[in-house]
Amino acid sequence: MKKPVPPESASASIDKKIKELGDWRGKTLAKVREIIHQADPEIVEEWKWRGTPVWSHGGIVCTGETYKNVVKMTFAKGAALKNASGLFNSSLEGNVRRAIDIHEGDNVDDRALKNLIRAAVALNLKDKSKPKPSRTGGKRAG
Repeated sequence: MKKPVPPESASASIDKKIKELGDWRGKTLAKVREIIHQADPEIVEEWKWRGTPVWSHGGIVCTGETYKNVVKMTFAKGAALKNASGLFNSSLEGNVRRAIDIHEGDNVDDRALKNLIRAAVALNLKDKSKPKPSRTGGKRAG
């Protein structure tokens, strides 16, 4: 099993990725990252799956993937979050994840995104506080 990258290394890796992109995608990823940290100063940066920025607090909140024509923010439990602001515009058919595709020239609604991030963190922390179901499948001994 591969060891997780320490958070300071993850942050440095994200800095490097933003710099290497050097175009609108790097600027967009940097802006999204800034919004994430403003929304939750306790969020932890991770570097997973061969180079994907991941932000976690009580579990994965979202990822920041970059492709040729889009910066994609995938929320790990997005399907369980209210999409009142209409930010989710991708991966809408899944049972668990939801994503926001940001294209060149798109404006990011800072306030709505902060609210979504805070809701995702709250959901993670709520799920963590729930007791785990027993492994016996409800059968009692005796």
